[in-house]
Amino acid sequence: MTHAKICGLTTPETLDAALDHGAAFVGAVIFDKSPRHLEPLHAATLFERAKGRAKVVAVVVDPGDMLLTEIGLILRPDFIQLHGSETPERAAEIRRLTGAGIIKALPIRTEADFGGVADWEPVADHLMFDAKPVEGSALPGGVGARFDWGLLAGRTFQKPWFLAGGLNPDNVAEAVRVSGAPLVDVSSGVESAPGVKDAGRIAAFLKAVARS
Repeated sequence: MTHAKICGLTTPETLDAALDHGAAFVGAVIFDKSPRHLEPLHAATLFERAKGRAKVVAVVVDPGDMLLTEIGLILRPDFIQLHGSETPERAAEIRRLTGAGIIKALPIRTEADFGGVADWEPVADHLMFDAKPVEGSALPGGVGARFDWGLLAGRTFQKPWFLAGGLNPDNVAEAVRVSGAPLVDVSSGVESAPGVKDAGRIAAFLKAVARS
């Protein structure tokens, strides 16, 4: 069975839609260039309702120690999702600072982009294969870009992995079929505008995942 993460949630209504329809992971983006950005205290208040119902993920991009300490103490997420240029060594430090598990997002466009996976498998709890952003983009993800899902077909990894990038309620079942993904992640694909989640699209996405 494929499980889903709904990322970039910012309101009680959309978080409840994710929880009520069976999201296994829910994500708070803590990155001030993102339209989905939440401060750690705001995220902690909002995501308290998710504890015990889904795994809470804090999504960060090349975070400093001060921010990580704040996230660890206030939000207390189950996982930190690294979406920047972090190294495996830095990820080990982040685990120690926060006490959280590690999800590492790896940008993919071609076969060659899987070359660094082996370096991350001993360090990360989960891998995430996301579409490589266009040149000059201020955001490392969450922009609706996708890559060739067939690049993942038949591959095996030492850690559970997410497929991300360009997924939505209409294509997620096909994406799972082609890639074999055990986990999927969505953000912009369940929005009505950048950073504005839509409860109906969240429900439709999770129903499509459940049928896949």
